[in-house]
Amino acid sequence: MSEATQSDTGEGLRAMVRAFRHRNFRLYFGGQSISLIGTWIQQIALSWTIYQLTHSSFLLGVVSFAGQLPLFLLTPFAGVLVDRFNRHRILVITQSLALVQAFALAVVVSTGALHVWNLIALNVFAGIILAVDLTARQAFIVDMVGSGHDLPNAVALNAFVINGGRMLGPAIAGLLLTVVSPAVCFYANAVSYIPVIAALIAMKVKQQRMPPDDSSPAEDLMEGIHYAVGFPPIWTVLALVGLVSLAGLPYAVLMPIFAAETLHGDAHTLGWLMMAPGIGALVATVYLASRKSIYGAGPRIAAGAMLFGAGLVGLGFSQHLALALVALAFVGLGMIVQLATCNTILQTIVEDDKRGRVMSLYTTAFMGMAPFGSILGGAIAHRIGVQLTMVCGGFICLAGGALFAARIPKLRPLVLPIYRQKGIIPQVAEGLQNASALLRSERR
Repeated sequence: MSEATQSDTGEGLRAMVRAFRHRNFRLYFGGQSISLIGTWIQQIALSWTIYQLTHSSFLLGVVSFAGQLPLFLLTPFAGVLVDRFNRHRILVITQSLALVQAFALAVVVSTGALHVWNLIALNVFAGIILAVDLTARQAFIVDMVGSGHDLPNAVALNAFVINGGRMLGPAIAGLLLTVVSPAVCFYANAVSYIPVIAALIAMKVKQQRMPPDDSSPAEDLMEGIHYAVGFPPIWTVLALVGLVSLAGLPYAVLMPIFAAETLHGDAHTLGWLMMAPGIGALVATVYLASRKSIYGAGPRIAAGAMLFGAGLVGLGFSQHLALALVALAFVGLGMIVQLATCNTILQTIVEDDKRGRVMSLYTTAFMGMAPFGSILGGAIAHRIGVQLTMVCGGFICLAGGALFAARIPKLRPLVLPIYRQKGIIPQVAEGLQNASALLRSERR
């Protein structure tokens, strides 16, 4: 390999991790890398525990619904909180409370006090924490790297660490559940919060400027909603995220039943199934991190939603583990391409003083619609079966991606001026667009 080639390769690798230039983001990335593995270990262990306790797809959906409902009800108000108070301190508090929740769940399981009602109660508590934590984390990315050139890379690397945990956590959980009790998985998750709390405390964060307190929280909330609804690029992105979450994400809740009844597997099989989307998601995040510009984000969102839907359709027709793993890899790939790109677009076009509220609406669309999808998916699967439920959800996601693609020509002129103002679009891309527009006008 020539020195020039080596230099180009080194430059490419540095560009893929350019957000690491920011010390706070490096600390955040390192802490989250450990914590999110624990989070996924707990999620898999909890799903398997619920199924072993109830053997019911409906109750599996009910318990998941209980944990996700606070995200729908509270996340918009969490956006007001995040815009009014210090996001760094909020994250320290929410991560500490999440540690307490994981420890309490471990104690309940290890002492034999496990019942559906206390699983629901602990899931509700986790959902309340998550409603604030997710919103604060989304807005805090800009506090760490700014809203300019490094932001798309930071969002992609954040998705990378989330899906690295998603890939490793289920595999570890599958192994642990074959040799130890689920309580060990919950204790492991509690311990995993310590590094991210330490990383947050070690950060040096500039004092966040707070808006004047001359308006009420309700007025702030309505202002954020009116702002999002009044700007087509924002509400169109949020609508697609909500649709995919409602129709597509219930597949994860139904995985224990798919593993046990369709593939006739055990907890180890479930671990493989939950790991497969993480592999596809990692491929997606490497691709997104390697991109030097956000230009072309609209088509990527549409393609991601459609790929996610196609993967679900393939999963619904799978009768063997190998085919299911391939389909799930495409599910993870499409989901992250869509969601991470949606996140980046919203982060870059939103006004700074409304960032928390808009990102709370994104979290509501993504996570807040999931409880309704979970209980609806569980009820539908109880009637028509898990596989057909997945196929139907996949076709809905395919249709949503196609509709979004049809709206791109109308949305692009509204977004490009913002990107030019912030210097996010490279001059080359802008010049190509102008040349293309000039060529079209000459042809007319």
